[in-house]
Amino acid sequence: MDDPHIHVDRRVLHTGADQRNLIASMLGAVSDAPAVVTTGCGIEVRYAMTSPHPESVTCLACREHAHREHLAFAGQVENLSRMPGSVVTPAQAAQVAERHHDLARRFSGGSRSG
Repeated sequence: MDDPHIHVDRRVLHTGADQRNLIASMLGAVSDAPAVVTTGCGIEVRYAMTSPHPESVTCLACREHAHREHLAFAGQVENLSRMPGSVVTPAQAAQVAERHHDLARRFSGGSRSG
């Protein structure tokens, strides 16, 4: 039986256009997207049944997974900028962290202003 929900790839931070563009700029080529992926809720689905966009994801467990992943990454970036000798400035880290805090809010169903 097919699952009607839209999920997130369990590696939500390592998928999507930004990641593919980064790899393409570094290597000059990008492999095709996988046919099947493991989701944030732990099941395997066709890649076409996943989305990195909060407004498209209908699986609640995947939304919670993406929320946690984006919050954790925002915290890591903020910590990185505070390390002695970091090449990431506090301003750069704040910009990246805010983007991921916003995504986390959107995956949790919160407003952008909250």
